Amino acid sequence: MRNALRWILTLAAAVCTTSIAAAPPGWVTADRLAAADRDPDNWLSVGRDYGETRFSPLTSIDATNVSRLHLTWFHDLDTRRGQEATPVVVDGVMYTSTAWSRVLALNAVTGEALWQFDPKVNGQVAVNVCCDLVNRGVAVWKGRVYVGTLDGRLIALDARTGKPVWSVLTVDRNRAYAITGAPIVAAGKVIIGNAGAEFGVRGYVTAYDAATGKQAWRFYTVPGNPAQGFESPAMERAARTWSGKWWIDGGGGTVWNSLTYDPKLDLVYFGTGNAAPWGRSEADGDSLYCTSIVAVRGATGTYAWHYQTTPGDVWDYDADQTLTLASLVLNGRQHDVVMQASKNGFFYVLERRTGKLLSAKNYVPVNWASGVDPKTGRPTINPEARYASTGKVWLAAPGGLGGHNWQASAYSPLTGLVYIPAQEIPFPYLRDEKFERTELGMNVGLDMAATSLPPDAASRRAALSGLKGYLLAWDPQGQHEVWRAALAGPWNGGVLATAGNLVFQGTAAGDFVAYRASDGARLWSAAAQTGIVAAPMTFAVNGRQYVTVLAGWGGVYPLVAGALAFKSGHVVNRSRVLTYALDGAAELPPVVAEPPQPTPLRLPDLHSDQRLVSEGASLYARHCGQCHGDAAVSGGLTPDLRFSRALVNPDFWNAVVNEGILTPNGMVSFRKELGTTQQQAIRAYLTQRAAQTDETPPLTHPGN
Repeated sequence: MRNALRWILTLAAAVCTTSIAAAPPGWVTADRLAAADRDPDNWLSVGRDYGETRFSPLTSIDATNVSRLHLTWFHDLDTRRGQEATPVVVDGVMYTSTAWSRVLALNAVTGEALWQFDPKVNGQVAVNVCCDLVNRGVAVWKGRVYVGTLDGRLIALDARTGKPVWSVLTVDRNRAYAITGAPIVAAGKVIIGNAGAEFGVRGYVTAYDAATGKQAWRFYTVPGNPAQGFESPAMERAARTWSGKWWIDGGGGTVWNSLTYDPKLDLVYFGTGNAAPWGRSEADGDSLYCTSIVAVRGATGTYAWHYQTTPGDVWDYDADQTLTLASLVLNGRQHDVVMQASKNGFFYVLERRTGKLLSAKNYVPVNWASGVDPKTGRPTINPEARYASTGKVWLAAPGGLGGHNWQASAYSPLTGLVYIPAQEIPFPYLRDEKFERTELGMNVGLDMAATSLPPDAASRRAALSGLKGYLLAWDPQGQHEVWRAALAGPWNGGVLATAGNLVFQGTAAGDFVAYRASDGARLWSAAAQTGIVAAPMTFAVNGRQYVTVLAGWGGVYPLVAGALAFKSGHVVNRSRVLTYALDGAAELPPVVAEPPQPTPLRLPDLHSDQRLVSEGASLYARHCGQCHGDAAVSGGLTPDLRFSRALVNPDFWNAVVNEGILTPNGMVSFRKELGTTQQQAIRAYLTQRAAQTDETPPLTHPGN
């Protein structure tokens, strides 16, 4: 009775017309989503509309009054891992996912929780996730809320109660698949991809009937073993671009992020990830359909077209970044296009029906290629960038984290600009000539110890000087920069654009900022008390406009970058939903500074054996660094092992590393993966790093 009463009160406060009031909670349809611009009060999908523009026609908050914007409510989340979701708001109710694939329904006006759903993901699956225990959002459709889970399930929830309606396993759990991306609904089907290219999986996207959960179709992004036949002519054609026994390592090409749909053409667009492992040679071929933008039929999943952004990719230049649909005038002609600021540093404009390249230009500094041939669509690759062939270290720009990663870009049809959370993070590559697949940890085929940041302060300062982060306003018609807003460092939040001539973005340093969309003038900011990587959204209820963002520092960069993450802000994770409105009156609670991590008092004498330390550094880079940071410096999401009491307590070390007592937190047993001597080498390396703790800056605690 209480839950029903809350729904009545919420709907009564939220709806403005009798027709909407009569609709069940979460009632989103194809007609309603196609008319999203005529329903600006709602944010009906993660990208707001079918085109993934992340542009709102709302104007109540604009460049003239945004200085009055203030917090109106906040909702604390029950996890301190990265928050990457953009909420959906339907008729005054906010639906969002959080870390560990949990789902919340909130009163969009007050922040009151209406229901919560926990899929109870086993902590064991954390070892299959390269880039934090995140989830980027839900799809809402005809009274149901759909979420993909870290352990590979797609679950339909009742939008009124949060109770599961159906659940399907979308992956083979004998392989290291995971889901972190948001599903979309297209042609009455829920479509979801997955992640795991570096863990030895074969990429694909799958469509399920939205009502029943029955599989409708599946499109593989890379071919399987030719001896077992091909699922489609598209896979047979793709197999000609591979060499060797690629299927042993799965092939990669996972669809772990952006999905977009054009209902008029019935085309589903998605980007694909890298081939696996990274450290392959040029002779391995183009490896279709990896690092490509692909279009398939929404009704059947059959191949329509593809455009490969990085043939023969060996730099982890996934093409999974935001795909935006728009209509542009190019060379005097109107074109319906799909656009992407790709990880490889180039901004692509493709003809939406055919995939024909219309233009490509680098939006950040690029040295792996000198440009893209407009006739062939292929990049002109710098021979020195083929590090597997040269045998030399190659310092690539962009690096593997890209000039733009998963953080959403936004497109404003009013300014004609795309707003990109751009970054510059060079990365050194060196092929691992002794590469062997491992069951636990990423399989990239690089000599990770050789590419790690040296521990000395001078080398760190040199590396930090090359790191940049900025919000970039890009003209996709003229392919040039219009303005940029410099930020402290890389790995900042996604973007929202509005008809109020505003662009909103959260930063890694803990600020939520509004800029004038036309010229980039900084007009307003608020302290979030934590870093922000998610993209904001906006909605209105009863004529009042609100702006919401999920706050919570996280993702792959603070996990793996070590000391490099400090430049962006190195702030403590405080996961919250933050909602702002004009003349809001709420305040965040005062920050209570956390005590600095203590240095172990009595380190065992393990690091005097430099041979053992050297072996430990290599083993750490391969097995531990993806979660605990480069050179054993934590970015703040996971324990800093230099301060772990496991270094001084062999019983505790055994309980964690061998017995797996911290498995619920994601730290699984490495008994089968690492022998006693190897474990001793890692402990020796960590004790040496613990003796160098004076080089580490403390976590910062941004206030109100």
